[in-house]
Amino acid sequence: MMTDLVVLGFSDKEKAESVLRLSKDLSKQELLDLEDAALAWRTPDGKIHVRQSFSPTAHGAAGGALWGTLFGMLFLMPVFGAAVGAGTGALAGKLTDVGINDAFIKEIAGTLEPGRAAVFALVRRSTPDRVREALRPFGPTVLRTSLTKEREEELIATLQQ
Repeated sequence: MMTDLVVLGFSDKEKAESVLRLSKDLSKQELLDLEDAALAWRTPDGKIHVRQSFSPTAHGAAGGALWGTLFGMLFLMPVFGAAVGAGTGALAGKLTDVGINDAFIKEIAGTLEPGRAAVFALVRRSTPDRVREALRPFGPTVLRTSLTKEREEELIATLQQ
């Protein structure tokens, strides 16, 4: 399955956070399926902050705890199994860098003007016309995409209407 990267710029962090919340609503409506998302913003004093939506470490720990508990039950030590499983899962999750490249996020965040923010979205599947319509009130600007030139131009035109 092909995923597309879309990076949208916003005038402030609050709008970008609202778009991340909107993406969860769109996901519940099955209009948007994100593999990963992140928020980056630059404070008025110039400091850059990044918040990832997906934590491979936490995801690995949860999965590891589940499998560890199941294996622990087989040997009548579920608590020990859960602890070992969570530890191994967390380690595996930390070593597995999936989704949007952290260096790329920091590179783009470094280009933001103070007070501005960006949302990074790795999109598995979407209903483009409905998603673009939902985004329009937030006034995003397209900073980067992995879309074809025609699809990127279409996205920019729709968001600017």
